[in-house]
Amino acid sequence: MTDGDREGTRHDARLPVLAAAAWAGGLLAYRTGPAAGWLAVALLAVAAVSGSAVRRSATAAARERWLLLTGALLAAAAVAGSVGLRHGSVEASPLRAWAEERAWAEVEATVVSDPRPVAGPWGDQVVLRLKVHAASARGASYEVGGTLVLLGGSEWSTAALGERVRTAGRLAPADDPDVAALVTGARAPVRTRGPDVWWRASGAVRASIRDAVDHRPPAEAGLVPALVDGDDAALPEEVEADFRTTGLTHLTAVSGTNLTLVVGFVLLVARWLGARRRWLVVIGLLGIAGFVLLARTEPSVVRAAAMGVVGLFALGRDGRRRGLRALGAAVICLLLVQPALAVSPGFALSVLATGGIVLLAPALVRAMSPRLSRPLAEAIAVPVAAQLACTPLVAALSGEVSLVAVAANLLVAPAVGPATVLGLAAGLVGLVWPWAGTLLGTAAGWCVAWLVLVARHGADLPGASIGWGAGAGALALLTCLCLAVAVALPGLLRRRWLGAGLAVVLLVVVLGVPGRVATNWSGWPPDGWLLVACDVGQGDALVLSAGEGTAVVVDAGPDPAAVDRCLDALGVSEVPLVLLTHFHADHVGGLRGVLGGRRVGTIEASPVLDPPANVDDVESAARAAGVPLAAAPYASTRRYGDLVLQVLWPDLPRPVPGAGDGSSANDASVVVLAESQGVRILLTGDVEPPGQARLAAALPELDVDVLKVPHHGSAYQDDDWLLSLDAELAVVSVGADNDYGHPDPGLLGRLTTAGAVVGRTDTDGDLAVVAGPDGPELVSR
Repeated sequence: MTDGDREGTRHDARLPVLAAAAWAGGLLAYRTGPAAGWLAVALLAVAAVSGSAVRRSATAAARERWLLLTGALLAAAAVAGSVGLRHGSVEASPLRAWAEERAWAEVEATVVSDPRPVAGPWGDQVVLRLKVHAASARGASYEVGGTLVLLGGSEWSTAALGERVRTAGRLAPADDPDVAALVTGARAPVRTRGPDVWWRASGAVRASIRDAVDHRPPAEAGLVPALVDGDDAALPEEVEADFRTTGLTHLTAVSGTNLTLVVGFVLLVARWLGARRRWLVVIGLLGIAGFVLLARTEPSVVRAAAMGVVGLFALGRDGRRRGLRALGAAVICLLLVQPALAVSPGFALSVLATGGIVLLAPALVRAMSPRLSRPLAEAIAVPVAAQLACTPLVAALSGEVSLVAVAANLLVAPAVGPATVLGLAAGLVGLVWPWAGTLLGTAAGWCVAWLVLVARHGADLPGASIGWGAGAGALALLTCLCLAVAVALPGLLRRRWLGAGLAVVLLVVVLGVPGRVATNWSGWPPDGWLLVACDVGQGDALVLSAGEGTAVVVDAGPDPAAVDRCLDALGVSEVPLVLLTHFHADHVGGLRGVLGGRRVGTIEASPVLDPPANVDDVESAARAAGVPLAAAPYASTRRYGDLVLQVLWPDLPRPVPGAGDGSSANDASVVVLAESQGVRILLTGDVEPPGQARLAAALPELDVDVLKVPHHGSAYQDDDWLLSLDAELAVVSVGADNDYGHPDPGLLGRLTTAGAVVGRTDTDGDLAVVAGPDGPELVSR
């Protein structure tokens, strides 16, 4: 981008190498767990051997290589040692011992994170972190440090960051090795000291930003605070889903971009007021500190601040060299202070994006500069470089590659800066003149409305993302492709016609032209389909049409790739509801395939939480996708377009634990009656004869057009009830050559004799129910 960049064909790789070694040390330490301290000792021993080789080296070049190796080993040992010390202190804490015993404990602590409401199968709760000062349990009291994660009721929603509280609750072990324990069923907090003045000030600014945009539509009112300081508590779920699909989540995740815009605004005001030279440096550092306080001192915010500083180093003369050195130093410092970042996907994405911008963006700018103005070339180059660098890791995490991320980032770029600056100004001015803050908040809302529009339309494109395997081979291929594009792209951009051709090809793919051509050629899905039973092997994955590109998904089968392919073939990009009839793996194992690359409204599941391991997997997938999870409400009726759903079973008012081994899951299957275009469809999960008998008693006159045969056509059925339903079509979702003897030939024969047309996925593949002139019809793929 500058003369220094053009001259800098060689880069000083020493700090990046040390940073990579430190990162590797952290990863190995977390993999080894309790042995992290011994890993650090082993690395130090090898470093001592390497250091002795420095003195014996015959040439300066050899000494430099041995010095670099020694430094890398020392960096790895330092981070591994930090991990070992942290884990050792947690393991030795009495809090950890009490947690293993599920002891009731009283604690005095400081609130170190904002309270966050979460929805779960056990009801709504508030989650926050506490830094402990003293604790007592089992008749013993200690002054002890450590971190607790607290789960409490609504009374914790007003807890302020930085205030000191006393509470009591049941301790439980935590999955995070850096957390001493979980506190469950916590009593209401007793406040013993208020927050320090800086926390009160940052809280007032955050509240002022929310108040300034409170009158705007929900999407805008939630997005402005998220954009300025990462406060995404009020961000609607559908907006979050659109941002994920279009690669815009970094805008709401407190990235280096947020810091650069906020601090840049502060420096602009300072320059306007007459500040120069060293005062600008001081004000810039104070602006960074203020931003960290405003956005909270969580690891993600500290990481964003460091990456933003790296971006500032990369500006100006010799930007590449300075940026690489700054990036290496930032990674080492962050890992020493917060070694848990070594296993954080957000940290990896942030480092990769910053590295991509430092290394690739200057070449892209030079390639485009003859035909574009420099600001426009930089606006294009930065998101392209960042996206190329992050794509393999994004695919590893989500199993998909976004095709609209670059275009979406380019389109929103002109509005991000004004929206961030206006939102911050609204918060600051609103502290003094609320009416002026509201005016500025209105302007910020107008700016973010463009972001919402781009995300919504981008996510609705049929080719917005493509599925990509997360295996080693698939990721290696994708990494090679990204490297090849990074090397070739500057040369292609210098050739106008080649660059234009690439843009046209990408546009054709994103608009879904190949998919529409394939659909027209294959004839799938059939026009007017109401229900599709996806061929996902031995399991259930059922799709109910709720309009163009929209469907309700009932169960997800055992394999994410299989259900993802089925939904792609149906052109489903929006799923207002995922209903999991029960928690057996053949019904929930493919959930991530439904969530990836689609707008998903909510997940509902059986209220019987069995087996627990699968419940945990579902909760984890829902949490990672930012989709709320709740129990399917008995007797509820909902409408999605022309589709009406009613939950008939089980009749439980709240979630309950099951047997623990999965044996109670089948008969707790959610049974749903769906109606669309006058066709009544009964979806039965794996409900067994006891549940079937209770349904028969509760709904003696139930009559349906289409029956999803329970439990993959098992012989274990209440035949009288199934035949009394008088279904015209019977659909069996079952895997070929399964070991269970499904479907039972006798059952299929009895259904056929009763007048039902039977379809089965093991022999017919994907099965669609369509509304024909003489009643529903079955169409196979």
